[in-house]
Amino acid sequence: MAGAEKDPDGCDIVLWDGGNNDFPFYKPDLTIGVADPLRPGAEVSYYPGEVVARLADVIVINKIDSASLENINTVRANLAKINPNAKQIDAASILTVDKPELLKGKKVLVVEDGPTLTHGEMKIGAGTVAAMKYGAAELVDPRPYTVGELTTTFERYPNIGTLLPAMGYGAQQMKDLEKTIANTKCDAVVIGTPIDLPRFIKIKQPVVKVGYELQEIGTPTLKEVLDDFVAKHNLKPKRRRK
Repeated sequence: MAGAEKDPDGCDIVLWDGGNNDFPFYKPDLTIGVADPLRPGAEVSYYPGEVVARLADVIVINKIDSASLENINTVRANLAKINPNAKQIDAASILTVDKPELLKGKKVLVVEDGPTLTHGEMKIGAGTVAAMKYGAAELVDPRPYTVGELTTTFERYPNIGTLLPAMGYGAQQMKDLEKTIANTKCDAVVIGTPIDLPRFIKIKQPVVKVGYELQEIGTPTLKEVLDDFVAKHNLKPKRRRK
């Protein structure tokens, strides 16, 4: 923050991306949060999600393409109750798969985001949805092949099931993840994590990368919200120095 203030060219906007467990150390002029209708009730019962829901100026209700109407309405009502002034944006999470031909009829190991499966208590992620959508024959159970800290993770969170959480909070966990994947007998590895795992660990099996794009539904849209923000604060583009 201090560096931005001292920048001789000035700074019009400071963007803080706190992930799921951090908050800015200054008061934002616009706070955007995301709610997950696949986990209805979490927005009013978990920290820091409830804090985000209460502070947000804008809340994106994502994944409405895969959540039930009942759960979507539960989240919508909870948000309206605790933060009636927040704008709600409806959105779908559209899957992208780089090599869907490696999935059909194959036995695959699905690697999902670690925190989503552990303390996030989810039983499914983007990798699982992609594997099912493109006709994978079987989700290989990684539990017989785990080593080190990943074995401990499954002992601590026994309800994870046949998915492999990408626990990569340190060098040892990354090594254990790499060895567990190498041990697992499968036709392909489906990567449903936010990070590009093959950049950090070696995977000998064929890899299918799964991503997702935000698709807003109806109005308001994020662009409309940001356009209003720019106009309100008179943020005009500046010419660069030559």
